[in-house]
Amino acid sequence: MGSGKSSLVKWLCQQFELAPFFEPHDENPYLADFYGDMKRWAFNSQLFFMVQRYKIHRSIEALGRPVVQDRTLYEDAEVFAAHHHMSGNIDDRDWAAYTDLYTTLRADLRPPDLMIYLRCSTKTLRKRIKMRGRAYEQAIPSEYLRSLDALYESWFARYDLSPTMVIESDQIDYVTKLFDRSALLDSIRQHLR
Repeated sequence: MGSGKSSLVKWLCQQFELAPFFEPHDENPYLADFYGDMKRWAFNSQLFFMVQRYKIHRSIEALGRPVVQDRTLYEDAEVFAAHHHMSGNIDDRDWAAYTDLYTTLRADLRPPDLMIYLRCSTKTLRKRIKMRGRAYEQAIPSEYLRSLDALYESWFARYDLSPTMVIESDQIDYVTKLFDRSALLDSIRQHLR
């Protein structure tokens, strides 16, 4: 959250005539409760996200045209849900059920043609979250963001289902700087060849 996913998706749609698919965070009926009591609502919230992301992925496959998605099923499970299991918010029994479902759903999906990882410092994330102003995000502990960052780095280092690229999103301004946009377009085109 706050790394620039939505901005990148919108910009890529303009550049490559892609159909956008966004995270259904506003549709998650558990999210506000989750931020108030992570231990009680982590499993419910993560399960909702996984099922919704699977449905989105299936609709992407059925669409039959190029698309861009802001977050994948993979990171939901291997970053966010994994964090909640490691921190004790999802117990071992629920984690076993969750990972079994994740493995089953993942095997049913076509991997993306390119996985783009937006790397961003926790300090920048905090600033962007504050500017965005979503009430339920304002009290997110910095330790939670740092933990997610470490899990993202670990997950991305072992991700091998498709070609990858990294964008240092707190150093590159692909929204307003022409040079950054041009360089990023060239890099994406090279990765997609």
